[in-house]
Amino acid sequence: MERGHLSEYFSGIAVKRLSAVETRPSTSNQHEFNASTELKKLLGEDDLKDIATKFIWIGHEQETVEAEGFVTWYDARRKHPTRSEYRLYYSTNDVTAMMDEGDAFFLAKRKAEGCLVIITPSDSTMYNQLLWLFGVDVQSEFQFSYQSVGGNSDAALDFVARFILEALDIDPEEPEGPDLDRLIAPFGLLMPKARILSNLARSSLALPFIQDAPDLALMKWMEREDQLFRRLERKIVAERLRTGFRNSDGEDVEGFITFSLSVQNRRKSRAGLALESHIEALLTAFKINYSRGAITENGNKPDFLFPGAAEYANPCFDAERLTMLGAKSTLKERWRQVLSEAERIHVKHLLTLEPGISLKQTAEMQAKQLQLVLPRDLHATYKPEQRAWLMDVSDFIRLAQSRQS
Repeated sequence: MERGHLSEYFSGIAVKRLSAVETRPSTSNQHEFNASTELKKLLGEDDLKDIATKFIWIGHEQETVEAEGFVTWYDARRKHPTRSEYRLYYSTNDVTAMMDEGDAFFLAKRKAEGCLVIITPSDSTMYNQLLWLFGVDVQSEFQFSYQSVGGNSDAALDFVARFILEALDIDPEEPEGPDLDRLIAPFGLLMPKARILSNLARSSLALPFIQDAPDLALMKWMEREDQLFRRLERKIVAERLRTGFRNSDGEDVEGFITFSLSVQNRRKSRAGLALESHIEALLTAFKINYSRGAITENGNKPDFLFPGAAEYANPCFDAERLTMLGAKSTLKERWRQVLSEAERIHVKHLLTLEPGISLKQTAEMQAKQLQLVLPRDLHATYKPEQRAWLMDVSDFIRLAQSRQS
């Protein structure tokens, strides 16, 4: 089922690194950027006053600050017969107050109306993810680089693209899916247990290549389960909104807030449970012995322990043949939790679906003897100097098989 493209939401983007003078309003000529040819490609040649703009600051651990504001695009020498001097003016707000020298400034033009400004450290995971999503090739760090959205630079809104958009508070609408409706019809307006939906996602896809391409199989399963989940969630939420939120005192504001938070929390938890379920299906398909959620030191419960809990608990079993795999659909700061989950295992493995993790974070993982595992297609979102170190799902399966045999 086609899930749409980035061009449905954006027409183009411009990005630059901020200089010291641009992050200090007292010396930056009234919060302005001097324009460039690249910025003119994004905004055109006509004056655009007070463009409604959402500002988002995203830090290293993807913590966010948001604010509403505006940008203005104008030619300061509009009346001059031969000269032009374009400038981009931005309003001061909680986000722009956090800008620091070296941060990346993304200006995205929405397809409908308005703009989106994202500010993030230029050595952050979000910076890498945005460059990959929009297909931007940064030519000069301190000058704007422009990329239109369309044609060869029009990302399909697959599982990974949606993951990045959700961090920007953009929730793409699902297209109509009669095949999905048929699959979820037995559930009515009740969300099934996670394992049931995962089983349905796998059984509804005829994948003949699991043994040859486990990386692709994992991504296909995650994509299908995400489709099923969101389609059913949309029906459940629509019905809840139709019935309304009222109590004996009138409008039930707290009830609405509680429901909204439950929807968000369910999305986050479901992604992690789905990933664990599909990893387990791969391990079973490859006849790899493992224990899921076994208890180790200090009550820790690694997601997957190889070849099993009994071998790990046996002090005579060779520690070099033990393997641990954590599974986290997204990381942020949570990857450090894996480090203490199995003390007998020196090098730990962690499988994630998060694209473009920063060089700083992967360097810290290496220093702490944590090996990152990602489906092969996600390796392209990482910098060339990171890719040689990354493992894919096939690599990990071969490792587990070799230690088992």
